[in-house]
Amino acid sequence: MELESNADRKFALPVDSEHKATEFRVYSASAPHMRSFHLSWVSFFSCFVSTFAAPPLLPIIRDNLDLTATDIGNAGIAAVSGAVFARIAMGTACDLFGPRLASSALILLTAPAVFLTAISNSAISFLLVRFFTGFSLATFVSTQFWMSSMFSANVVGTANGIAGGWGNLGGGAAQLIMPLVFSLIHKIGATEFTAWRIAFFIPALFQALSAYAVFFLGQDMPDGNYAQLHKSGEKHKDNMSDVLYHAVTNYRGWILALTYGYCFGVELTVDNIIAQYFFDSFHVNLHTAGIIAASFGLANLFSRPGGGILSDIVAKRFGMRGRLWALWIVQTIGGLLCVLLGKVESLSGSIVVMLVFSVFCQAACGLTFGVVPFVSRRSLGIISGMTGGGGGNVGAVLTQVIFFRGTRYSTETGITYMGIMIICCTLPIMFIYFPQWGGMFYGPSSKGLTEEDYYMKEWSLSEKENGFHQASMKFAGNSKSERGKKVESAPTPIYGTPNI
Repeated sequence: MELESNADRKFALPVDSEHKATEFRVYSASAPHMRSFHLSWVSFFSCFVSTFAAPPLLPIIRDNLDLTATDIGNAGIAAVSGAVFARIAMGTACDLFGPRLASSALILLTAPAVFLTAISNSAISFLLVRFFTGFSLATFVSTQFWMSSMFSANVVGTANGIAGGWGNLGGGAAQLIMPLVFSLIHKIGATEFTAWRIAFFIPALFQALSAYAVFFLGQDMPDGNYAQLHKSGEKHKDNMSDVLYHAVTNYRGWILALTYGYCFGVELTVDNIIAQYFFDSFHVNLHTAGIIAASFGLANLFSRPGGGILSDIVAKRFGMRGRLWALWIVQTIGGLLCVLLGKVESLSGSIVVMLVFSVFCQAACGLTFGVVPFVSRRSLGIISGMTGGGGGNVGAVLTQVIFFRGTRYSTETGITYMGIMIICCTLPIMFIYFPQWGGMFYGPSSKGLTEEDYYMKEWSLSEKENGFHQASMKFAGNSKSERGKKVESAPTPIYGTPNI
């Protein structure tokens, strides 16, 4: 079936020159923009439920499999370390094959690991199924890439924030769902050691079904799927080495990877430790511990989306510089609250501080991906993967290895030190500088560099002569909103785009 010409394409939402939606209507399911949104967050949600289905049942699983504290810590580390390289690979796959195929393939390939959790019979087998299930968290990258491909600069922070936040809800939902499913199966007549195994069939089936939904109902870009666009010549089939080069040589991506390691990485860490922490430290029962732990993850319903929305709001007035300031302030406050959480000794006080901390921690995640889409147009997928995997998951792994593995530190002390790490690792945001927009402390370059200058540097002269850069040109034009109303930015060149 041939694609319609650009002029003939009609969309339910208003669009920009790239056919990205300039409005975000959360209650709509219109194709392709809002349908992609709902498919992305639901599928990511399912992967989060699968990955964090084990922690709320750990008191039962550890007795059944004779797990030590070190075994439990290693399994938690495995669950988030599996996605480190998977997320970077997912970014590359999105750049080359599109988010629909990349996402659905990974979700389907990791579903068997969730099913196999039901037959775990040792610490090693439990670690392995958690490790391979954790690969599914790489769908976060395809979610953010997909939203950045579907929504324009003025609403991309909102779209990324809500899709990522609602997907992350799966971590909190698992804390509620799994104890309830376990209790129901146990009451029907199964023993405790059988009930927890049967319970894993619920997240496994949900994950597999979401993979088919993404593949059959999704669409890569507003104008069609990658395969169609490559065939019609509307999209240049990029070279992997060039895409990778422009990603790894952009220092802004590395800084965002570091800082994201101490917002999303911390969120993953808390999802792994918090239920057991309240169960052991305050002697609440399993169901109550699950509810308390769920409240941390369920804050994603509004906190991460709130971060994305805040990023777009400050950008309208202060441009990119406003996005950077908001990210630094929110994440630093989150670090201070994390330090406080480790010091509070009462149950009620810990719950209150944890809830407020969750809001700032998750809002910082949304704010981060209000900046990421502007770092690189050509290498967006790999930059997203570097941030999400090289940052988020590496941060989670390092934090758990250092502070929550074995008995070197008490959980309370580990939480306090984690807060200090958040504050320190947020400071490098001050060094992010876009010559066309400026940074936290400096305005745009005095050389008068423009958005076109910045994004055209990713293309060679021969590639420009062949017209491969046209999508980046359109993006540069649409990203002029990052100049803001209160910040002086580089002027648009009078005679068009310079040849650089």
